[in-house]
Amino acid sequence: MAKLNISLAQMHIALGDLRKNYNTAEEMAVEAARRGSHLLVLPELWATGYALDQSRELAAPLNVGILAQSATLATQNKISIVGSLMEKRGVEVSNSAAFFAPNGRVMGVYRKIHLFKLMNEHRWLQPGTTPLLIDLPWGETGLAICYDLRFPELFRRYALQAAKMVIIPAEWPIERIDHWRALLQARAIENQCFVVATNCVGKTGDATFGGHSMIVDPWGKIVLEVGESPTLATAEIDLDLVDVVRNRMSTLDDITLTR
Repeated sequence: MAKLNISLAQMHIALGDLRKNYNTAEEMAVEAARRGSHLLVLPELWATGYALDQSRELAAPLNVGILAQSATLATQNKISIVGSLMEKRGVEVSNSAAFFAPNGRVMGVYRKIHLFKLMNEHRWLQPGTTPLLIDLPWGETGLAICYDLRFPELFRRYALQAAKMVIIPAEWPIERIDHWRALLQARAIENQCFVVATNCVGKTGDATFGGHSMIVDPWGKIVLEVGESPTLATAEIDLDLVDVVRNRMSTLDDITLTR
């Protein structure tokens, strides 16, 4: 599969309201499936927002609660789904992006490595330790979450392992939305891969999030960018473009000092 239809679910997240947020995600999944999308990308912590002080109550193990519902949502709509959630692991909670295949199978779980101290993630969450690259029908795909975007080493690792796309669920504040756009384009350009990023919008708790969910191609061209309102945006990409760009400009082959 070279051509991939992707829907970005830019949501306004209701803080700590699992039911309301799930209903929103369900509506978007149904519509994405109607549009023929292969993949639905939800934001970071899409079911709860940054209700971190309730993390022990709101989090669930991988096969329970909202995570199990996400698997069902993928199965019912025959679509791949990814977006981050609070995952309970023993007594610890992680900010985890589980990738659900259309049959509901978990293809992999990425746990956010770089915790964002300005939102007190380090006080409530356990950081991840391992990048995740998944072999999917359209090619190797890496996962990152929000603040990870500021750490190019993670994305370079994915590129050197032949990733064709990196997916980023996020809750990125509106006051730094120019950083968001610049970093997404930079990660795509320097690693010659597609970058697919879904942000949320509106005021959630004390923070206001900036939207501008987007898809950036390996040349750094913005294929799709939306505004600052809740929306479901859909675009088709051709993953063969990654090989075209890498063959034309062999940047990754010319890395010396960083190897």
